[in-house]
Amino acid sequence: MSKGEIALVEWLRARFPADPARVPIGIGDDAAAVRLDSPLVAITTDMLLDGVHFDTERHGYELIGRKVMACSLSDCAAMACNPRAATVSVALPRTMAIEDVRELYEGIARIAEEYECSLVGGDTTSWAGRLAIDVAMLAEPMAPCGPVRRSTAVLGDTIFVSGPLGGSLAGRHLTFTPRIALARALAVDPALHAMMDISDGLSLDLFRLCRASGCAAELYADQLAKAISDDARAQAEQDGRSPLDHALSDGEDFELLVVGGQDLRKFKLLPVGAIRPCKPGADLMVISQPDGRREPLAPRGYEHLT
Repeated sequence: MSKGEIALVEWLRARFPADPARVPIGIGDDAAAVRLDSPLVAITTDMLLDGVHFDTERHGYELIGRKVMACSLSDCAAMACNPRAATVSVALPRTMAIEDVRELYEGIARIAEEYECSLVGGDTTSWAGRLAIDVAMLAEPMAPCGPVRRSTAVLGDTIFVSGPLGGSLAGRHLTFTPRIALARALAVDPALHAMMDISDGLSLDLFRLCRASGCAAELYADQLAKAISDDARAQAEQDGRSPLDHALSDGEDFELLVVGGQDLRKFKLLPVGAIRPCKPGADLMVISQPDGRREPLAPRGYEHLT
């Protein structure tokens, strides 16, 4: 495949030309060099696998390419950081046609250009296995206070989500919009205290936020009902699970989980609960029903090592 690899790298250099002002060394050398404005740089990485995060038998390569970049862009939004540069490394099946490889990179290119994130390098290998793609992305904080973390929730804060949840496998997991624009608006608001993206399911990701912040969470059933997507309701009719269960545990929503003061309602976020003190022996997360019943909520979602 050496001739094919050489030709592919030359095509990539032409397709992703380096802006010398920000990327003095781009694709083609042993390492890239980038100029950033901030002394603090955030780094995120995502590896996506055929058969786990996408299915090459059902999904087009351009959509797959879009998703692999969008996942890292969502991580940037979650920490209120502007994406600046990325590397993409691929393990290509030996049977994959060069036309399909280019289609994959076209999907990567279009969303990278949309969010002004330069593709500056990566690695290309081939093997007998299925397609695997790894993205590493550099980003700069949107606000002087630095990246927003999941560990800084405050007692009494409202818990919001940025959009409807559940049923993403109906197609939204490939076409979601990374919440970069919303993150820019939130980043400079003092009412924002903590944030992360919802990639593995609301109940599991909220559990992680509570553990990191040393707090508990109370979700309100009536508010959660307004955050259930139409896709989740449609999926519930097919598989017998409740729409709420889909919203809490499907994952791949890539909405923002936002924690802060009531003033954040002005951003048209969906409130779903509140941050509570963590008490010994008590459930870390509960759902409160309109009649006053409180039901424990277990963290359920997608975990790779289970």
